Amino acid sequence: MRLISRRKAIQSGIATVAATALLDFTTPLWAERLVTYPGIQLYTVDKELKADVDGTLKSIQKIGYKEVEGAGFAGLTAKQFRAALDKVGLKCNSTHFFNFGEADANSLFEQANLLGARYTVSSLMSKFSRKPAGGEMGVDDYKAMADFCNQLGAGAKRAGLQFAYHNHNTEFKDLGQGKPGYDVFIEATDSELVKLELDCGWMMAAGHNPIDYFKRYPNRYRMVHIKDFVPTAKPSTSLQREEVPQGTVLGTGYIQYKPILTAAKAAGVEHFYVEQEPPFVGMTAMEAATQDYQYLESLWK
Repeated sequence: MRLISRRKAIQSGIATVAATALLDFTTPLWAERLVTYPGIQLYTVDKELKADVDGTLKSIQKIGYKEVEGAGFAGLTAKQFRAALDKVGLKCNSTHFFNFGEADANSLFEQANLLGARYTVSSLMSKFSRKPAGGEMGVDDYKAMADFCNQLGAGAKRAGLQFAYHNHNTEFKDLGQGKPGYDVFIEATDSELVKLELDCGWMMAAGHNPIDYFKRYPNRYRMVHIKDFVPTAKPSTSLQREEVPQGTVLGTGYIQYKPILTAAKAAGVEHFYVEQEPPFVGMTAMEAATQDYQYLESLWK
């Protein structure tokens, strides 16, 4: 074995450390993926799914998505839909139900368990949002909905599930003193019984920043929806047809997702779902889903 001088050994060591540091900070191949298991909210391909469940799920899997979030079962039972997912190797850790407050909650929890989901999700409920013409939800309405969601959360826990709430843009109407209904709702819900799914696109459309909410309410968010909109002249807090912003492929609107997803991951978000709002302009829903996936990939290249 050839001996080397102490000076050369030190120089060699310094060079190695410098090279390692350079590699750590400049080589993107070592960067951790922001979204390890990219998912899609199946509302994006709702029309296609209802026409061909097996074919649509197979196409979703071929694009590269690893999991889906449910939004109905396309005419199948929960058990049948689970079998279709298993056939193509897709996981469903979360599912939306649109009739909480009207249907038997225990029946919905049973369906979620048959699907293999961990999270069962609801958004704004007509039981509290259906107001007289021109009326809007006020502080008391949001508090009443929060109480009801706490009850749903307790029922979900008994069923081995976790209840979560998904926002749109309407919850961000100012109820006075600069406080939107969304904040009233969060602060009136039990942080363990009611987790949150942050729809980043709708929050941004309403003029609020997801990063602020990840910091303000730590350990509340478990899922995010990743969507983009065509820029608008002013924020929108309405779901009226003429006031709803046009959905668009990720990266072609105005929302920059790298900092948002970085903050989401640091805040404990577990599941990331692409969702694009129809109508689809100049492309099919499946083509949009493909481009949305490619945008996610571009964030860590």
